[in-house]
Amino acid sequence: MRLASIDIGTNTVLLLVAEVGPTGAVSPLAYEQRIPRLGKGVDAVRRLAPESMQRVVAVLKEYRAIIGRYEPEHVTVCATSAVRDAANRDEFAALVKAQSGFDVEVLSGEDEARWTYRGAISDLRGVTKAAVLDIGGGSTELSVGDSRNPTQSISMDLGAVRLTERYLKSDPPTRAELDAATQEVRAHAVKTAFFGTRGHTLVAVAGTPTTLAILAQGLPRFSIDAVTNYRLSQQRVRELLERLGGMRVAEIRKLSEVMEGRADVIVAGALIMLEIMQAHGFTEAVVSERGVRYGMVIRDWENRDRLATDA
Repeated sequence: MRLASIDIGTNTVLLLVAEVGPTGAVSPLAYEQRIPRLGKGVDAVRRLAPESMQRVVAVLKEYRAIIGRYEPEHVTVCATSAVRDAANRDEFAALVKAQSGFDVEVLSGEDEARWTYRGAISDLRGVTKAAVLDIGGGSTELSVGDSRNPTQSISMDLGAVRLTERYLKSDPPTRAELDAATQEVRAHAVKTAFFGTRGHTLVAVAGTPTTLAILAQGLPRFSIDAVTNYRLSQQRVRELLERLGGMRVAEIRKLSEVMEGRADVIVAGALIMLEIMQAHGFTEAVVSERGVRYGMVIRDWENRDRLATDA
C-alpha cells in the first residue's frame, strides 16, 4: 500500500511518501523537509501570523506536486504544537484547504506522542523496551513502551522555538539566560520522574537530535544514512551544547548546511535533550529521523488494512 503524510510542526513541514508492506514495514519513497517556522511568535500571542501561514501554504503546494508523482492511495496532513496552541487554527485550516486542497488534522499532544512512538520504533531491531524523545519546536514528547505501543507518554509545552523565544534572546545567549532556560526544562522534566525508563533504549527523533548527530560527525550536509541509528552520547550532547552556547548564530550557521533554519534554536534543543537524558540517566540516545509522519502512515495502513479485512 502506498501512502503519504505531511507533518506541519512549529518549525518544520515534513513530507513522507512510503510503501507499507504486508507486515506493516514502512519503506520510504520520498522524504522532504522545509523550515517555514509556522510557530514564530505563537508562544507569546497564541496566533499564527499571516506571513507564517502563507509560507506553509507555499510548502504544501510544492509537496502536492511531489506527491502527485507517486499516486498514493491516501494522504494525511497533520499539525502539532503551533496549530494546537493557536486561537486562529480554524482560519489556518481553511486557508490550507482553499489554497492547497489538503484537510488538516490537528493532533492532540497525546496522539502526537503515541504516533511519534510508533513511527520511531518502526525501524528498530532487537529493542523490546524503548523511550522515545521527540523535541519539537513548540512541544516535547516523551513516551515509554514496548516493541509495539507506548504505555506512558507526556506532551510538554517545551520546544526549541518556544524556549528560545522565552529565554535565549541574546546572541550568543548570556549565562543568566541559559540558567533560566535550564530551570524551565528541569521543571518540565520533573513531570516525567514517574516514568519507568530503567532498561529502556532512548530513541531521539526530530530536528534537534538529527542535527546534533550531523554536527557530532562533522558532516557538511544532511545524510539519512549518517543519522539513522547513530548513537549520540550524553557527553557529546553536553560538549556540543557548551560549544554552540558560546557561538553567535551566524557562526553556527556556517558549521553545516543542516543549520539553515535551525541555527538560532539548536542551543535550546540541545539543552532540552541534555536535561532529559540527565534526568533519566540515559548515557546515550539512538538517533532516528522517523517521527510522527511515519506514525501517520502506519496508522492509515492499519485502518485501511482493518477495513479491507472486515470487508
